[in-house]
Amino acid sequence: MEYDLLIVGGGAAGMSCALVIGSGLEKEFAKDKKVGIVMHQKTSDLQTALFNNVLGLQPGTKGMDVLKQGPKQLEDLYPKVEQLKGEKLQHISKNENGVYELKTNKNSHLAKKVVIAIGYSDNFRIGGVDEYVIPHKKAKASKNRVQLINEDHLVVPNLYVAGSLAGWRSQFSIACGSGAAVATDILTDWNGGEHTKVHDKLS
Repeated sequence: MEYDLLIVGGGAAGMSCALVIGSGLEKEFAKDKKVGIVMHQKTSDLQTALFNNVLGLQPGTKGMDVLKQGPKQLEDLYPKVEQLKGEKLQHISKNENGVYELKTNKNSHLAKKVVIAIGYSDNFRIGGVDEYVIPHKKAKASKNRVQLINEDHLVVPNLYVAGSLAGWRSQFSIACGSGAAVATDILTDWNGGEHTKVHDKLS
C-alpha cells in the first residue's frame, strides 16, 4: 500500500498534524488522499507532562491522558486517517520512483510524503537521515538534544519534520503549532500551491 502522506509520531506534533490533515480530507483536492499515522507514543514527553499553562486545556490535565484521548479524537472525527499502532520507525529511504520507503519494527510502508514528529532525545535512531541530525539549537547543550536540519519544517522535498525535532523548544503548545503548520503546508501543496488552512465555524 502506498500512502500519499505518512506521519510518524503520536505525540503533540504528530497528532496535531494528523487532526488538521484529517479535517482537510473532505476538500475536493484531498478527498482521494491516503493518509496514515504511526502512533508511536512510548517515548513521548507527554508521558510525564502536567498542563497548567495551555490555552484550552483544563489546568491539571495530564499528558498521559492527552496521549489516550488524542487517538480517540482522531478516530471519532477523522477515521480516514489510518492509525498504525505498535510500530516504531527504524529506517527511511527513497526508492527509484522518488517514493519514501519506511521500515518499522513490524512492516514496510511506502509514502509520497512523510512527516517525522518524534522526540528529540540523543538516542534518536532512524536510519537514512543521519546526515540531517545536528545538535538542537534551542535546548541546553548538557541535555544532548538533537534536531533535523530543515527550512520551515522541510528537510528535503516531501520529507518534513515537526515539533521539537524540528528545532523548536519542548513546549506542548509549540509542538502542536508546529504539527499544524506542517499540515497546512501539505494541504497547500495538494491544493496546487494555493494557500490553504482548515477552520471549523459555528453555523
